[in-house]
Amino acid sequence: QVQLVESGGGLVQAGGSLRLSCAASGRTVTQCPMGWFRQAPGREREFVAAISWIGGVTYYTESVKGRFTISLDNVKNTVFLLMTSLKAEDTAVYYCAAEPSWATTSTLIHDYDSWGQGTQVTVSS
Repeated sequence: QVQLVESGGGLVQAGGSLRLSCAASGRTVTQCPMGWFRQAPGREREFVAAISWIGGVTYYTESVKGRFTISLDNVKNTVFLLMTSLKAEDTAVYYCAAEPSWATTSTLIHDYDSWGQGTQVTVSS
């Protein structure tokens, strides 16, 4: 498994932006699909975005398309989630996750074998 540490969460007003970071160790992020998920209070964890190994292809849930961008920095071995035009409904704990090396990029929680501890994002309206 790979160790993942998220950072960058916080409190922001609606319409604002945040950039989440996920530092990985134990596995190179360009060798495995990486994803971001979120869980709001009282709701199940849901897929937000994913990026294929090497970073060639990205996937987004419909509600964040055009507002969020997932990217990789292979030098820093870090995955980012840039969130813009934030809405109150984006409030959640955001989790970074990694699939096994060379796997097919997935939007399903059970396909990810490593998870970070989560970072809180709160959007005030």
